[in-house]
Amino acid sequence: MSTQQKKTFTDVAGATPAPLATPAPTAPAALQARIRSLAPSMTRSMQSVAEALAADPAGCATLTVTALAEHTGTSEATVVRTARILGYPGYKELRLALAALAARQDADSTPAVTADITVDDPLADVVAKLAAEERATLADTAAGLDLAALDAAVTALAGARRTDIYGVGASALVAQDLAQKLLRIGLVAHAHSDPHLAMTNAVQLRPGDVAVAVTHSGTTGDVIDPLRAAFERGATTLAVTSRPDSPVTRHADLVLATSAARESTLRPAAMSSRTSQLLVVDCLFVGVAQRTHETAAPALTASYQALIPRHSAR
Repeated sequence: MSTQQKKTFTDVAGATPAPLATPAPTAPAALQARIRSLAPSMTRSMQSVAEALAADPAGCATLTVTALAEHTGTSEATVVRTARILGYPGYKELRLALAALAARQDADSTPAVTADITVDDPLADVVAKLAAEERATLADTAAGLDLAALDAAVTALAGARRTDIYGVGASALVAQDLAQKLLRIGLVAHAHSDPHLAMTNAVQLRPGDVAVAVTHSGTTGDVIDPLRAAFERGATTLAVTSRPDSPVTRHADLVLATSAARESTLRPAAMSSRTSQLLVVDCLFVGVAQRTHETAAPALTASYQALIPRHSAR
């Protein structure tokens, strides 16, 4: 996104001006989620540092920048660069966040379930492991959610002439969920999983409209292309992705970052990401319903009444 193209929250929602490219400080509770989301885009040496931080925040919090560099087989400069990518001015601030995260983990009495699901696991273990991962994913997403961006997105959706939502694969289900929720409260919203239809609709958007891209990786061309078309035509654009530094965000006025459970052979990250995406969708929907309550409540009642006969025995 060029300097001329970048928008601020003021352009979208009338909030205090702030360039969207400026990274927000990472709260200790969201640190591990941010490490997981950004690690794939880091260099190998930086990944070594990130992996050490995620694996043992308490131990790393006790290390100096020199000691952590030696522990990870990297350099002090690499450690500092990793800290900055994670949203901290330097290693000192990251170290304080690690200590706070370690204290938070110590205070949590819930036993950790961290083992990957294997083909030999009994169903009881599968249920326990999946439930633990889902809880952690939702907690990480909530902790790392940019509330200023969420507020701006709610404002844009509540006042939009129409909303287009793009997603493919598992993300298409999430796009459909958001569209259906908005339709139930009387707003014009359409979900597009077909790339041709997505582009056809995107080029019809204009200022006052909203385009939403849902993509776990942030690199899905069939989602990026229509979002770029909507952005170029002046629509407010929103990206829901686990990679806040991915290509899709170059064409997004607003970015809402999600967390995904650890990837495994039996559970690809693109599938586990749906849980956190649906949480973001619910946050958007409830926020919009609050802002448009006078019109949303009658519309929701009308939709209930229209569907009641469909749930009755014929």
